[in-house]
Amino acid sequence: MAATDHHCTIEAVWRIEFARVIASLTRFTRDVGLAEDLAQEAFLAALEQWPQSGVPDNPGAWLTATGKRRAIDLFRHNAVARCKHEELARELDVLEQASPDLDAELDNAISDDLLRLVFIACHPVLPADSRVALTLRLLGGLTTEEVARAFLTPEPTIAQRIVRAKRTLADKRIPFEVPCGPELVIRLSSVLEVIYLIFNEGYSATSGADLMRPSLCEDALRLGRILAELMITESEVHGLVALMEIQASRTRARVTATGEAVLLLEQNRSQWDQLLIRRGLLAIQRAHRINAGRGTYLLQAEIAACHACAHTPADTDWHRIVALYTELAQVHPSPVIELNRAVAVSMADGPEAGLALVDSLTGEPSLARYHLLPSVRADLLCKLGRQSEARVEFERAAAITRNTRERDFFLARAASFEISTASLQER
Repeated sequence: MAATDHHCTIEAVWRIEFARVIASLTRFTRDVGLAEDLAQEAFLAALEQWPQSGVPDNPGAWLTATGKRRAIDLFRHNAVARCKHEELARELDVLEQASPDLDAELDNAISDDLLRLVFIACHPVLPADSRVALTLRLLGGLTTEEVARAFLTPEPTIAQRIVRAKRTLADKRIPFEVPCGPELVIRLSSVLEVIYLIFNEGYSATSGADLMRPSLCEDALRLGRILAELMITESEVHGLVALMEIQASRTRARVTATGEAVLLLEQNRSQWDQLLIRRGLLAIQRAHRINAGRGTYLLQAEIAACHACAHTPADTDWHRIVALYTELAQVHPSPVIELNRAVAVSMADGPEAGLALVDSLTGEPSLARYHLLPSVRADLLCKLGRQSEARVEFERAAAITRNTRERDFFLARAASFEISTASLQER
């Protein structure tokens, strides 16, 4: 195998095994920062040895074993407690001599460790931006440069967030465990929030020249699917996966060939990915079988399913969507949810009814810099024939958004009213 082929293979293994290796090493070292350093050293060893020795049958086990050897050397050098050193040595012997009968047990241990890593990377003791960066680094396998590029943030800033996050986890002595009882609900909420933040940044970029960053959607989906396999009895996990699957199904239809936005009701539905839609609907069914009530993500997934199951915009069950948004607003009160409900009401009962609800939100402080409020209002004003007011609202939306594509879209809509007015005057 050529050297370049070996490098490609090792890069692929990095993406697949990196999180599992870090998770296993974190369990033994109780230090996520040290575990990441050991994992990186193991991958460097692979780069040196595999071109000569060949890729092992179980590359993940090889990397974990190598990382544990480095840990043992480090503990010896630092004269850390002998019992820990002996425990690590015993674990290493088991791993290296693992028979097929032990493979399932090892897989279970790795799955448990991976779940613990999810919870520690998304711990609410960390700021939201640090949770996102650390999760992508440890679980997504992204380099610091890739995380920085995805969020259009300077690389030193991302590096500082990651370093600070690992230091905080160490200083606070955050245990490497899956919480239980009431704490599980709190911590799981943080985990789901982080994964959905990553997905949303990919689905609708907050800034930059691109409307979407599909690679982030893919990373979030992969994390969500892993979590769903690890926590099969949590309905909201399946709800989040369903929501992301169905939203991701529209990726190809959301932008034109030149990158301009295409509104939901104007999208070519034949371009929607039916496989992702089916996966999303199955995830909804799994959530329902748990029979734990409908939470925030499951309700949003069911709203997305209403769109996915409508062959044409006219087939959309807008009254059901209104009912789902009403229930969602009760479960998770939010001005943004109320804005979305107003849009659904406008489709079910007419633009005037929707505009009345939107106008009731204009004084909401949390929506003062939310560009979709004036854009929704502009669209409803346009449908009511109030073009001059609509133009002002689209211009306001353009001034607020930080995404170049969205800004161009809003300005184009505003300019279209000027053209229409001029045409009428010429007549």
